[in-house]
Amino acid sequence: MLSCSKGDMSSQDESTGYNMLLIGNSFFKPYADHLSNLATEANLNKHSSIVVKRGGELGRPINFWNDSTSEEHQLIKSTLDQGNIEVFGMVSGYDSENPTEGHSAWIRYALQKNPNIIIFIAIGSFDFPNGDSNSTRPDWKTFAFDNGFNSIHEFYNYYINEIIHKKIVDELRVEFPSTKIFTIPTGWAAKNLAQMKLDNELLDDIEMFGPKSSSIFTDEKGHQGQIVIEAGTMIWLNSIYKTGLSLFNYNTGFTTNLNTIAQEIIDVHDDNYKQ
Repeated sequence: MLSCSKGDMSSQDESTGYNMLLIGNSFFKPYADHLSNLATEANLNKHSSIVVKRGGELGRPINFWNDSTSEEHQLIKSTLDQGNIEVFGMVSGYDSENPTEGHSAWIRYALQKNPNIIIFIAIGSFDFPNGDSNSTRPDWKTFAFDNGFNSIHEFYNYYINEIIHKKIVDELRVEFPSTKIFTIPTGWAAKNLAQMKLDNELLDDIEMFGPKSSSIFTDEKGHQGQIVIEAGTMIWLNSIYKTGLSLFNYNTGFTTNLNTIAQEIIDVHDDNYKQ
């Protein structure tokens, strides 16, 4: 449930590594955990992180905040109370009635002891890529059509830019004008790799669903296989530390060029929402 990780990380020009607090769910934790490994590879020797995880909606900022008697809530507060957190990362999940409520509450608390803290929101992928076995959730294609879009690519792009950026990040920037707030488009890793699998463009023997080591997704919910985790974590590494992925000499364990896939995702991400 709770994990702490430290690694050797050295940012290229600006930093030798941040002290980070990362809170989220199972679509967030694999990247948060693996970031320390990539940080070591990138020689970011002062990177350290505390990762706090709860599954599903319980891992949203608003749920962490409202569950004030929980062990996780207390750990997040006690970590921020130390006053040495430089980067605070959260998932994009929100309450539709008040989209910024959870993020705002945590940022406000964090600033009390960490006035120069940097905030990022990691945007996960949609779940149930192939629908669920009970036929209560549609597959991605149907999900997109049902919401008025021609493809899941078009729908996800709308979700990032019109929902997360405009309804959450823009509002938070108005509320906290002196605080740097950016987003990481992690979910594109799953979306793009799944499409590459359908188009027979992967250079590895990868299934759509199956074991973590050899699949895009490990279950019908859409939890990430290792190939997605590797690509998604490189998106994090570049987004947080500006590590150039084209020259990042790291063995992902896959023949498919995940560095290029991650860099292409970053390149098309709106510059206004990069760090």
